[in-house]
Amino acid sequence: MNLALPILVPALPALGAAAGLATGRRYPGLARPLAVLPVAVSAVLAVVTALQLGTGATLDAATRLAPTGGPEISLALHLDGFSSLISVLVGLVATCVQVYSTAYLKDDPRYPSYAALVSLFTAAMFLVVYSGDLIVLLVGWEVMGICSYFLIGHHWEGADARSASLKAFLVTKLGDVPFLFGLFLLGADAGTFRITEVLHTAATGGLHHPTLIALLLLAGVAGKSAQFPLHTWLPDAMAGPTPVSALIHAATMVAAGIYLVARLLPVFLLSSAALLVLAVMAAVTMVGSALCALAQDDLKRVLAYSTVGQLGYMAGALASGDRQAAVFHLVAHGAFKALLFLTAGVVIHAAHTNSISAMSRIDGLRRRVPDAYWTMGLGLAALVGLPPFAGFFSKEAVLTAAEHAAHGEALTGHLGPASAVPAAAGWTVLVAGLLTALLTAAYATRLWLVAFHSRPVAADADAPYSPEIDEADPAHAEPAAMRWPLWVLAVPTMGFGLLGLRTEWLPRLLDGEPLRPGFETAVLGLGAAAIGILIGYAAWRTAAARATAGQPATDPGRLLLGPLHGPAQHGFGVDRLYSALFVRPTAAAAKLVRFLDRAVVETYVRGAGAAPGWLGRAVRLAQTGNAQGYLSALLAGAVLLAVLVAVGS
Repeated sequence: MNLALPILVPALPALGAAAGLATGRRYPGLARPLAVLPVAVSAVLAVVTALQLGTGATLDAATRLAPTGGPEISLALHLDGFSSLISVLVGLVATCVQVYSTAYLKDDPRYPSYAALVSLFTAAMFLVVYSGDLIVLLVGWEVMGICSYFLIGHHWEGADARSASLKAFLVTKLGDVPFLFGLFLLGADAGTFRITEVLHTAATGGLHHPTLIALLLLAGVAGKSAQFPLHTWLPDAMAGPTPVSALIHAATMVAAGIYLVARLLPVFLLSSAALLVLAVMAAVTMVGSALCALAQDDLKRVLAYSTVGQLGYMAGALASGDRQAAVFHLVAHGAFKALLFLTAGVVIHAAHTNSISAMSRIDGLRRRVPDAYWTMGLGLAALVGLPPFAGFFSKEAVLTAAEHAAHGEALTGHLGPASAVPAAAGWTVLVAGLLTALLTAAYATRLWLVAFHSRPVAADADAPYSPEIDEADPAHAEPAAMRWPLWVLAVPTMGFGLLGLRTEWLPRLLDGEPLRPGFETAVLGLGAAAIGILIGYAAWRTAAARATAGQPATDPGRLLLGPLHGPAQHGFGVDRLYSALFVRPTAAAAKLVRFLDRAVVETYVRGAGAAPGWLGRAVRLAQTGNAQGYLSALLAGAVLLAVLVAVGS
C-alpha cells in the first residue's frame, strides 16, 4: 500500500483547518469550500485505504521522532480492520456535518473559525485512530479536548455555552491526568510506546502493574467517553451548535475512549479487577442515563443522555472481553446517533425551540419537516434496537458477549484468556443492558409521540412558551444542505448491521468471531424493547387523555418515573454532589488564600517597604542645612562623650 494515502487522511483536514483560520476573516467566501472539500477528500481516501488494506491484514510503519533516553517516541502508523472501519465512520460523519453546517450556520459571523475547528477536530480523531504510538495518540486525544472547548462555547455570548465549554474541558482534564500517568507507566513497563510492542509485551506477561495501569487508563476513558462518574459534561455540552453535538457524540471525542480500550484490551484482560470496575461503571452509566433521558424536556439533552447510555453498552462489551462487539456498536451507533442529532437540528430550526413539550403545540410539525420526521423515526428505531436496523444487530452483539462472559465463555479469541473475564462482569452488563433496552424504548417512544403526534393543546406548566413557536417556518424548515445528509446517514442506519452479518465481511475485518445474535439474548432484547414501547405509548395516551379532559398537562416521563422524575431530571444530583464535595471547598480555599495574601502577606510586604521610608523621613528631619545647628550638635556630642569617658574612668 502507498503510505501517502493513510498519511493524507489526517493531514488534509488539518491543512484545511489551517487554511480556514488563516483566510477566514479576509476571504469569507473560501470558508465553505475549505471546510467541506478537505474533509470529503479525506473521507474518500479513508475508504480507499480500507479497501486496499482488505480484511485480516495490518500495516505498520514508523519513524523515530527523537531520542528520549527511555522508551522511544515514534511517528507510527498502525492500520487494521478496526482502524479502517472507524476511520470510514469518522470521514462519513464529519463530511455530513460540514455540509450540514453550511446551511445551519449560514448567517453566523464566526462560521469560518467554527468550520476550521471542526476540520481540526476531525484530523485529531483520524490521528487517534491511525496512530501506532501511544504518545502520538495522546496528541490527537488532547487536540480533540481543546477543539471541544472552543466548539461547545461557540455561542460564547450565552452564559450556558461558556459554562458548558469550561465544564467539558475541566471534567475531561480531570480524567486525563491519571490517564497520562497510566500511559507513562505502561510505556515504562513495556519499554516502548509502540502499540504493537505493548500488546506483545502484555501477551507474554511482561507487564508488572497491569491492574494499576488499567485503572489509571480507565479514568481518562471515563472522562473522554462520558462514563460514570465523569459523564456530567456531555449533557451540558448541548449548549454548542447541533452539528457539533452530532460530531462529538457520534464519531469523534466520545468514541476515542472506547476505541483506546478496544485497542489495548489485551492489557485490560490481565486484570479481572479492572474489568469488573469497567462493568460496574458501564452498568451504572447505562441505567442512570436512560432514567435521566426519560425525564428531559430538551430534545438535545434526551439524545445526549442516550449517547451516554449507548457508550455504556460499548464499555460493557469491552468488560465482557469482546472488543469486536464494542466496535460494531460504536460504528452502528455513530451512524444513527449522527442522524438523530442532525434531524434534531432540522426540527429545532423549524420549530425555533428545543423543548419537546413546546413542539407538541405546533400543529402539523411532522408535515413541515417530512425528511427529518421519517429519518428521525429510522434513527430512533435503530436506537431502540428493532430489526433489521443496525442498532439491533450491534446491541444484540453486546448482549451476546455479556451472556458468554456470564457463563465463563468470553470470546476473547487470541487477545487473552477467557478466564480473565469475571462472570460477575458478564451478569452485571447483561442485566443492566436489558433494563436499559426497556428504558431506551420508553424514552424514544415518548420523544417521538410527544414531539410529532400530540395534539396542540395547552402547554405543560414547566415548559417554556412564547407565541413565535406556535407556527413553524415551512419556507426554511429543510434546506437542501441540511436534508440530504440525513438520507446519507440513513443508509448505514438501515443496512450496516444486516449487510455486515449476511456477507461475513465484518467479522473477517475485525476479530473473526461470529456476530449473529444469540437466540436467548435476541428474544430478551426484543421483549424488553417491546415492553418499553408499550409502556411509553400507554403513558403518552394517558397524558393526552388528561389534557383532552381539561386537566393539567402531564409529561409521559413524569407519569412513568413518578417520584424519580425530579432527581432524574437533574441527573440524580451528581453535579450538586460534586459542587458540595469539590467546587465549594475549592472556592472557599481560594477565598482563604486570597484573604491571607491580601491581609497578611501584603501587610508584611507593605510594612517592609514603608519602614525604610519612615527611617528616611526621620533622617531627613535631622538634615536642616543650618551650620550652627550642626556645630551645636557636634559640640553636644563631644561633651557627652567626654562625660561618658570621665564617668567610666
